[in-house]
Amino acid sequence: MKLHFTIETTSSRNDLDIEIDQLVVAGWAGRDRAAIDHHIEELAAIGVPRPSTVPLYYRVSENSAVQTDAIQSVGTESSGEVETFIFRSGSDLYVSIASDHTDRKLEAHSVALSKQICPKPIASTAWPFAEVADHWDQLIIRSWIDENDGQTLYQEGPLSSLRTPQDLILGLTGGAQQLPEKTGMICGTVGAIGGIRPSSRFTMELFDPILNRSIRHGYTIETLPEVQ
Repeated sequence: MKLHFTIETTSSRNDLDIEIDQLVVAGWAGRDRAAIDHHIEELAAIGVPRPSTVPLYYRVSENSAVQTDAIQSVGTESSGEVETFIFRSGSDLYVSIASDHTDRKLEAHSVALSKQICPKPIASTAWPFAEVADHWDQLIIRSWIDENDGQTLYQEGPLSSLRTPQDLILGLTGGAQQLPEKTGMICGTVGAIGGIRPSSRFTMELFDPILNRSIRHGYTIETLPEVQ
């Protein structure tokens, strides 16, 4: 799957095309047990089975990665989750954001299948990881949903509550420190404010308070009929 990014550095903007042939969703990626348990209980409340171990690495089809402002989903029970997205080009690691859009109805049956069934929208802007590595924990992820004729803050939290990319890479590779070539990884989320629920639009942001910049992306969800 070919993806196109505008790489924003502190001094320039450049285009970068990459090819992804392995897309990984890191689940249950909270840094401390309390954060993990909160998300597990949040999902258990809608019938999602508890994980066998944490973190878990779900492999989804590479063509799930999309850079569009609209997706289609069967039924009305899917929803987004803002997460950082990391990828490698050459020897350099980059960070952007993605939504682990998931079918919640199917999730109660199989988390792996629920992640496979929905596209994973990815922003078209990325930063060099080296520019944020020293203040990674201070970065903030947020999302909003359209609700009650307005936009509602749906998620917000610092990346200090989640495992670092380096930690997730070590777990994925079994000890290697470099993300494999042509691999993209979606790196975990924070809890939903007011509980997990669907919306016709999802907007997400990665905010860097130190360098005062953001990566944002939004998309609409078209509901396809769930025929019997």
